[in-house]
Amino acid sequence: MGRGTAYVLVFNGFADWEPASALAELRRTFGFSVRTIGLQSEAILSMGGLRVVPDLTLPQFVPESADILILPGGDSWMDHELPELSAVLDTMASLHRPIAAICAATLAVAHAGLLNDRAHTSNGRGFIDKHVPRYSGHNLYQVERAVRDRQVITANGLAPFAFAAEIFRAVVPERSEDISTYETLYSRGLLDG
Repeated sequence: MGRGTAYVLVFNGFADWEPASALAELRRTFGFSVRTIGLQSEAILSMGGLRVVPDLTLPQFVPESADILILPGGDSWMDHELPELSAVLDTMASLHRPIAAICAATLAVAHAGLLNDRAHTSNGRGFIDKHVPRYSGHNLYQVERAVRDRQVITANGLAPFAFAAEIFRAVVPERSEDISTYETLYSRGLLDG
């Protein structure tokens, strides 16, 4: 029986590996369906060369239907703000629905003003300041792999497994044993034996 729906934003050049483990476990272990949102309806090409045809476009996305919205990194986040995405993120936050952003996608959350009053992380101190002039959350920046504060999850680009664990804590907190097992498995790096 399905739990709900996890949405992931896909765009040309998105860092496909960053949300991969989270999406796989959400679907396989926790019973979520996964849907892709595109900035356009045409097929896109990920950074790793995967061709993805979005299930729907950003204007078609209904935030009330999402149990979580995941934003993977990619170089295009450093180009400019997407006002239509900022509006969606603001709606998600007002609905208390989780938003998860990794690597340069943290810039989108900062553009929406959601990091000005929440603990968060990104790709190092000064990264957000360099790209988001309105950002004022400097004193809340944490040098951590992943941070979750009031339904907003941020992670640096080297922490896809910590990112996934915080996503699981946000959407399936009652599965703490499974989440701990996941973290233990992926923090080891090598299998015993």
